[in-house]
Amino acid sequence: MKICRTKAEIREFVAAARVRGESIGLVPTMGALHEGHMSLVKQSVADNARTVVSVFVNPTQFGPNEDLAKYPRQLEADARMCEAARVDAIFAPEPSEMYGNDFSTYVEETKLSRGLCGVSRPTHFRGVTTVVMKLFNIVQPDRAYFGQKDAQQATVIRRMVRDLDVPVEVVVMPTIRESDGLARSSRNKYLEGGLRQEALVLSKALAEAEKRLKAGERSAEALKMAMREIIAKAPHARIDYVEIVDAETLESVNEVRGKALIALAVFVGTTRLIDNRVLSE
Repeated sequence: MKICRTKAEIREFVAAARVRGESIGLVPTMGALHEGHMSLVKQSVADNARTVVSVFVNPTQFGPNEDLAKYPRQLEADARMCEAARVDAIFAPEPSEMYGNDFSTYVEETKLSRGLCGVSRPTHFRGVTTVVMKLFNIVQPDRAYFGQKDAQQATVIRRMVRDLDVPVEVVVMPTIRESDGLARSSRNKYLEGGLRQEALVLSKALAEAEKRLKAGERSAEALKMAMREIIAKAPHARIDYVEIVDAETLESVNEVRGKALIALAVFVGTTRLIDNRVLSE
Protein backbone atom coordinates (compact mmCIF):
# COMPACT_ATOMS: atom_id res chain seq x y z
CA MET A 1 0.00 0.00 0.00
CA LYS A 2 1.29 3.44 -0.95
CA ILE A 3 0.93 6.50 1.32
CA CYS A 4 0.86 9.69 -0.72
CA ARG A 5 1.44 13.04 0.95
CA THR A 6 1.23 15.27 -2.11
CA LYS A 7 -1.16 15.79 -4.99
CA ALA A 8 1.63 14.91 -7.41
CA GLU A 9 2.19 11.53 -5.73
CA ILE A 10 -1.46 10.46 -5.75
CA ARG A 11 -1.91 11.68 -9.33
CA GLU A 12 1.09 9.59 -10.37
CA PHE A 13 -0.46 6.53 -8.67
CA VAL A 14 -3.82 7.10 -10.37
CA ALA A 15 -2.22 7.74 -13.78
CA ALA A 16 -0.40 4.41 -13.61
CA ALA A 17 -3.67 2.64 -12.75
CA ARG A 18 -5.43 4.31 -15.66
CA VAL A 19 -2.71 3.20 -18.09
CA ARG A 20 -3.51 -0.37 -16.99
CA GLY A 21 -7.22 0.27 -17.56
CA GLU A 22 -8.06 -0.06 -13.87
CA SER A 23 -11.09 1.52 -12.17
CA ILE A 24 -10.62 3.73 -9.12
CA GLY A 25 -12.74 3.92 -5.97
CA LEU A 26 -12.34 6.79 -3.51
CA VAL A 27 -13.33 6.77 0.16
CA PRO A 28 -13.03 10.34 1.54
CA THR A 29 -12.43 10.38 5.31
CA MET A 30 -11.04 12.56 8.07
CA GLY A 31 -9.26 9.56 9.57
CA ALA A 32 -9.77 7.98 13.01
CA LEU A 33 -11.18 5.10 11.01
CA HIS A 34 -13.78 2.72 12.43
CA GLU A 35 -16.08 -0.01 11.14
CA GLY A 36 -18.34 2.54 9.49
CA HIS A 37 -15.47 3.76 7.33
CA MET A 38 -14.28 0.22 6.72
CA SER A 39 -17.68 -0.81 5.36
CA LEU A 40 -17.17 1.83 2.66
CA VAL A 41 -13.62 0.63 2.05
CA LYS A 42 -14.74 -3.00 1.69
CA GLN A 43 -17.40 -2.01 -0.83
CA SER A 44 -14.89 0.03 -2.83
CA VAL A 45 -12.41 -2.84 -2.86
CA ALA A 46 -15.18 -5.13 -4.12
CA ASP A 47 -16.31 -2.69 -6.82
CA ASN A 48 -13.02 -1.36 -8.16
CA ALA A 49 -9.58 -2.51 -9.27
CA ARG A 50 -7.93 0.11 -7.05
CA THR A 51 -9.12 1.87 -3.90
CA VAL A 52 -7.83 5.19 -2.58
CA VAL A 53 -8.68 6.33 0.96
CA SER A 54 -8.16 10.01 1.71
CA VAL A 55 -7.26 10.86 5.31
CA PHE A 56 -7.54 14.61 5.75
CA VAL A 57 -8.97 16.60 8.66
CA ASN A 58 -10.44 19.36 6.53
CA PRO A 59 -10.18 22.74 8.27
CA THR A 60 -12.68 24.50 6.01
CA GLN A 61 -15.63 22.45 7.31
CA PHE A 62 -15.05 23.36 10.97
CA GLY A 63 -16.60 26.46 12.52
CA PRO A 64 -14.71 28.89 14.81
CA ASN A 65 -15.67 27.12 18.06
CA GLU A 66 -15.68 23.51 16.83
CA ASP A 67 -13.31 20.64 17.52
CA LEU A 68 -10.70 21.02 14.74
CA ALA A 69 -7.74 21.08 17.15
CA LYS A 70 -8.78 18.01 19.13
CA TYR A 71 -10.23 15.95 16.28
CA PRO A 72 -8.48 12.55 16.51
CA ARG A 73 -5.51 12.04 14.21
CA GLN A 74 -4.05 8.53 14.04
CA LEU A 75 -2.59 7.94 10.60
CA GLU A 76 -0.46 4.95 11.61
CA ALA A 77 -3.47 3.07 12.99
CA ASP A 78 -5.56 4.12 10.00
CA ALA A 79 -2.88 2.84 7.63
CA ARG A 80 -2.81 -0.56 9.34
CA MET A 81 -6.57 -0.90 8.97
CA CYS A 82 -6.44 0.14 5.33
CA GLU A 83 -3.62 -2.24 4.49
CA ALA A 84 -5.49 -5.12 6.11
CA ALA A 85 -8.53 -4.24 3.98
CA ARG A 86 -6.43 -4.27 0.78
CA VAL A 87 -6.52 -0.52 0.14
CA ASP A 88 -4.05 0.40 -2.59
CA ALA A 89 -3.22 3.98 -1.60
CA ILE A 90 -3.83 6.50 1.15
CA PHE A 91 -3.85 10.19 0.29
CA ALA A 92 -2.93 12.04 3.49
CA PRO A 93 -1.99 15.63 2.64
CA GLU A 94 -1.18 18.46 5.01
CA PRO A 95 -3.59 21.42 4.99
CA SER A 96 -0.94 23.50 3.21
CA GLU A 97 -0.94 20.97 0.36
CA MET A 98 -4.68 21.34 -0.10
CA TYR A 99 -5.09 25.06 0.62
CA GLY A 100 -2.54 27.72 -0.21
CA ASN A 101 -2.21 30.86 1.89
CA ASP A 102 -4.20 32.82 -0.71
CA PHE A 103 -6.86 30.15 -1.33
CA SER A 104 -10.10 31.93 -2.25
CA THR A 105 -12.29 29.63 -4.37
CA TYR A 106 -15.12 27.57 -2.87
CA VAL A 107 -17.85 25.26 -4.14
CA GLU A 108 -21.21 25.94 -2.52
CA GLU A 109 -24.55 24.12 -2.75
CA THR A 110 -27.22 26.67 -1.89
CA LYS A 111 -30.42 24.75 -1.13
CA LEU A 112 -30.03 21.30 0.46
CA SER A 113 -27.28 22.54 2.76
CA ARG A 114 -29.34 25.29 4.39
CA GLY A 115 -31.42 23.25 6.85
CA LEU A 116 -30.60 20.56 9.42
CA CYS A 117 -26.87 20.81 10.21
CA GLY A 118 -26.58 23.89 8.02
CA VAL A 119 -28.54 25.99 10.53
CA SER A 120 -26.05 25.72 13.38
CA ARG A 121 -23.03 25.10 11.12
CA PRO A 122 -23.56 27.65 8.32
CA THR A 123 -20.11 27.26 6.72
CA HIS A 124 -19.81 23.50 7.16
CA PHE A 125 -21.16 22.26 3.85
CA ARG A 126 -19.26 24.84 1.84
CA GLY A 127 -16.13 23.30 3.31
CA VAL A 128 -17.37 19.76 2.59
CA THR A 129 -18.32 20.41 -1.03
CA THR A 130 -15.08 22.27 -1.68
CA VAL A 131 -12.81 19.56 -0.30
CA VAL A 132 -14.78 16.75 -1.95
CA MET A 133 -14.63 18.51 -5.30
CA LYS A 134 -10.89 18.96 -4.84
CA LEU A 135 -10.52 15.25 -4.04
CA PHE A 136 -12.60 14.36 -7.10
CA ASN A 137 -10.36 16.53 -9.27
CA ILE A 138 -7.15 15.17 -7.74
CA VAL A 139 -8.04 11.45 -7.68
CA GLN A 140 -10.58 11.40 -10.54
CA PRO A 141 -12.33 8.29 -9.22
CA ASP A 142 -14.99 6.26 -11.00
CA ARG A 143 -16.90 5.85 -7.73
CA ALA A 144 -16.86 7.62 -4.37
CA TYR A 145 -18.26 6.16 -1.15
CA PHE A 146 -20.13 7.94 1.65
CA GLY A 147 -22.09 6.81 4.72
CA GLN A 148 -25.82 7.18 5.32
CA LYS A 149 -25.08 8.42 8.86
CA ASP A 150 -24.13 11.72 7.21
CA ALA A 151 -27.36 11.73 5.21
CA GLN A 152 -27.43 15.46 4.50
CA GLN A 153 -23.81 15.40 3.38
CA ALA A 154 -24.50 12.52 0.99
CA THR A 155 -27.52 14.31 -0.45
CA VAL A 156 -25.55 17.52 -0.93
CA ILE A 157 -22.68 15.67 -2.63
CA ARG A 158 -25.09 13.90 -4.97
CA ARG A 159 -26.62 17.25 -5.92
CA MET A 160 -23.19 18.80 -6.50
CA VAL A 161 -22.20 15.90 -8.76
CA ARG A 162 -25.47 16.19 -10.69
CA ASP A 163 -25.45 19.96 -11.04
CA LEU A 164 -21.78 20.28 -12.01
CA ASP A 165 -21.69 17.21 -14.27
CA VAL A 166 -18.95 15.50 -12.28
CA PRO A 167 -18.23 12.05 -13.81
CA VAL A 168 -18.31 10.20 -10.48
CA GLU A 169 -20.80 7.63 -9.22
CA VAL A 170 -21.74 8.44 -5.62
CA VAL A 171 -22.36 5.29 -3.58
CA VAL A 172 -24.06 5.70 -0.18
CA MET A 173 -23.70 2.81 2.28
CA PRO A 174 -25.86 2.00 5.35
CA THR A 175 -25.03 3.33 8.81
CA ILE A 176 -22.91 0.96 10.88
CA ARG A 177 -23.90 0.76 14.53
CA GLU A 178 -22.46 -0.51 17.77
CA SER A 179 -24.18 -3.57 19.27
CA ASP A 180 -26.31 -1.28 21.47
CA GLY A 181 -27.47 0.87 18.56
CA LEU A 182 -25.11 3.86 18.76
CA ALA A 183 -24.05 4.97 15.29
CA ARG A 184 -20.31 4.55 14.73
CA SER A 185 -18.51 7.91 14.75
CA SER A 186 -14.97 9.13 15.28
CA ARG A 187 -16.43 11.52 17.85
CA ASN A 188 -17.65 8.64 20.02
CA LYS A 189 -14.13 8.64 21.47
CA TYR A 190 -15.01 11.85 23.28
CA LEU A 191 -17.82 10.16 25.24
CA GLU A 192 -16.31 9.44 28.63
CA GLY A 193 -17.93 7.81 31.64
CA GLY A 194 -21.71 7.87 31.63
CA LEU A 195 -21.92 10.02 28.52
CA ARG A 196 -21.48 6.93 26.33
CA GLN A 197 -24.67 5.45 27.80
CA GLU A 198 -26.53 8.75 27.53
CA ALA A 199 -25.65 8.91 23.83
CA LEU A 200 -27.99 5.98 23.23
CA VAL A 201 -30.93 8.40 23.40
CA LEU A 202 -30.28 9.24 19.73
CA SER A 203 -30.93 5.73 18.43
CA LYS A 204 -33.70 5.20 21.00
CA ALA A 205 -35.48 8.34 19.80
CA LEU A 206 -35.26 7.22 16.19
CA ALA A 207 -36.55 3.76 17.10
CA GLU A 208 -39.52 5.31 18.92
CA ALA A 209 -40.38 7.44 15.89
CA GLU A 210 -40.21 4.38 13.65
CA LYS A 211 -42.43 2.40 16.02
CA ARG A 212 -45.06 5.15 16.14
CA LEU A 213 -44.96 5.58 12.39
CA LYS A 214 -45.59 1.86 11.90
CA ALA A 215 -48.49 2.15 14.36
CA GLY A 216 -50.10 4.77 12.14
CA GLU A 217 -48.85 8.12 13.45
CA ARG A 218 -48.32 10.50 10.52
CA SER A 219 -47.96 13.84 12.28
CA ALA A 220 -44.37 15.03 12.05
CA GLU A 221 -44.84 17.23 15.10
CA ALA A 222 -46.13 14.33 17.19
CA LEU A 223 -43.20 12.16 16.15
CA LYS A 224 -40.72 14.93 16.93
CA MET A 225 -42.32 15.51 20.31
CA ALA A 226 -41.92 11.82 21.16
CA MET A 227 -38.24 11.95 20.19
CA ARG A 228 -37.63 15.10 22.22
CA GLU A 229 -39.15 13.47 25.30
CA ILE A 230 -36.75 10.55 25.06
CA ILE A 231 -33.72 12.78 24.55
CA ALA A 232 -34.77 14.95 27.52
CA LYS A 233 -34.31 11.93 29.81
CA ALA A 234 -30.53 12.13 29.36
CA PRO A 235 -29.28 14.76 31.84
CA HIS A 236 -26.29 15.82 29.73
CA ALA A 237 -28.05 15.84 26.35
CA ARG A 238 -28.91 19.10 24.58
CA ILE A 239 -30.84 19.09 21.31
CA ASP A 240 -29.44 20.95 18.32
CA TYR A 241 -32.29 19.82 16.10
CA VAL A 242 -34.89 17.08 15.72
CA GLU A 243 -36.38 17.24 12.24
CA ILE A 244 -38.45 15.26 9.76
CA VAL A 245 -37.87 16.20 6.14
CA ASP A 246 -38.53 14.89 2.66
CA ALA A 247 -35.75 12.41 1.92
CA GLU A 248 -34.98 13.95 -1.48
CA THR A 249 -35.54 17.69 -1.05
CA LEU A 250 -34.68 17.89 2.68
CA GLU A 251 -37.63 20.25 3.12
CA SER A 252 -39.65 20.00 6.34
CA VAL A 253 -42.89 18.03 6.21
CA ASN A 254 -46.01 18.30 8.34
CA GLU A 255 -47.08 14.71 7.70
CA VAL A 256 -45.03 11.66 6.77
CA ARG A 257 -46.21 10.71 3.30
CA GLY A 258 -43.83 8.75 1.11
CA LYS A 259 -40.15 8.60 2.02
CA ALA A 260 -39.00 10.83 4.88
CA LEU A 261 -35.67 11.42 6.60
CA ILE A 262 -35.89 11.60 10.38
CA ALA A 263 -32.71 13.35 11.46
CA LEU A 264 -31.34 14.67 14.72
CA ALA A 265 -28.26 16.32 16.14
CA VAL A 266 -27.68 16.23 19.88
CA PHE A 267 -24.88 17.47 22.11
CA VAL A 268 -24.02 14.83 24.71
CA GLY A 269 -21.81 16.74 27.07
CA THR A 270 -19.76 18.84 24.67
CA THR A 271 -19.80 16.24 21.87
CA ARG A 272 -22.17 16.84 18.97
CA LEU A 273 -23.59 13.61 17.53
CA ILE A 274 -25.86 13.07 14.55
CA ASP A 275 -28.05 10.16 13.50
CA ASN A 276 -30.97 9.51 11.15
CA ARG A 277 -33.30 7.00 9.61
CA VAL A 278 -35.07 7.00 6.27
CA LEU A 279 -38.65 5.82 6.77
CA SER A 280 -41.69 5.39 4.57
CA GLU A 281 -45.33 5.57 5.59
